[in-house]
Amino acid sequence: MARRGFLAELQHQGKVAARERERRAREADRALNAANRRAEQAQKADERAAAQLARASAADQKRLAKEARKAHVAAMEAEVERRNFELSQGYDEIDSLLSATLEVDDYVDLAALRTVAEHPPFARTDLEAPVPSPGPILDPPEPTLSPPLSPKGLRGLLRGSKKHEQAVAEATAAHEHAVVEWRSALVEAESARKAAASQHGDMEAKRVSALEAERARYATECSAREAAAAEHNKAIDTLIADLGYGAVHAVQEYVSIVLSNSVYPARFPVEHDSEFDAATAELRLRVLVPGPDKVSTTGAYKYTKSSDEITATSLSQKACKERYANAVLQVALRSMHEVFEADRRGLIKTISLQVGTETVDPATGRERYIPFVAAGAERDSFLALNLSNVVPAATLSHLGAVVSKSPYDLVAVDASGIRRS
Repeated sequence: MARRGFLAELQHQGKVAARERERRAREADRALNAANRRAEQAQKADERAAAQLARASAADQKRLAKEARKAHVAAMEAEVERRNFELSQGYDEIDSLLSATLEVDDYVDLAALRTVAEHPPFARTDLEAPVPSPGPILDPPEPTLSPPLSPKGLRGLLRGSKKHEQAVAEATAAHEHAVVEWRSALVEAESARKAAASQHGDMEAKRVSALEAERARYATECSAREAAAAEHNKAIDTLIADLGYGAVHAVQEYVSIVLSNSVYPARFPVEHDSEFDAATAELRLRVLVPGPDKVSTTGAYKYTKSSDEITATSLSQKACKERYANAVLQVALRSMHEVFEADRRGLIKTISLQVGTETVDPATGRERYIPFVAAGAERDSFLALNLSNVVPAATLSHLGAVVSKSPYDLVAVDASGIRRS
């Protein structure tokens, strides 16, 4: 049997993600979201009441204990409501496996699967800005000689000439010393400017080098994305061309994509294998459903005040058997419907179908496939059915299918000699 191809797997993962997004969006507007809010609010109220009780005085203990108990009961009841809604929603999904696919067109426009490479923004824009230049390092001002004033008047000239000469000599010496220090400072300033310029140059060179490396890496990644998109599109174009010729591998790949689009509930995952026989235009389709042990048997959740416990009740065995058997029969009709509806070229004339599960054989300890439904259908006859109004068991009987008397009990059917209507 043909396993899911690369394109089909990509399509399947995309559909799973899209379905999960749609499910979350629906839940945001449905009662489950409200139930979740009530449960959370009740839980917070319970916690607040417990905290108040712990801080209360003896006089308030009795009143607050009663309020805390009431809040706790409300929280537990809200949690039961939430769980029961989730349970009901899950069962509704399993019970409507066939009707869910009738609401959509299963045809896959392969051309729409072409892709365009999407590139994220360049992440290292911080490297595009040049390193800021160092601040200016100014030369110190040149010292100036400020000689003392000459003495005035005759008395000053007679008495102060020696003192003045000494002051001039001291000022001159101080100036000469300041000039020596200034010239040394000029050398230091020039050296500091050169060091700052050198450091700036090194930092700028490293920035430019890092920027070039990051741009090269980004360009390589973009090229890889472009190449992957081109390879993907080439595969799509080849598939479209080969499907036009009815090539076996193309038909099988297309069927794989179609069935990969058929996303089942997380609580009831389904897998498909198929093989196309070009000589007879027949598609042999094997469908794998989860075993009955994988499907919930919980009937409802309830809260018992006396024991302060949430417990689950079980569905009757009759209800479990009926739900599981009905799901298996719906999967059989759904699988054939999706393939025939999607095959607008009419390349597939008949479908030979098996639906079953895999389980461990207690006699051998090895996994084995147990068929529950063996059916065959001719294209035109099947497409003439109005599946929105049928009873799956009656429809499969009309198609001459062989159906297990009790899939829930793992009763297998003889899959040989399938009659096609």
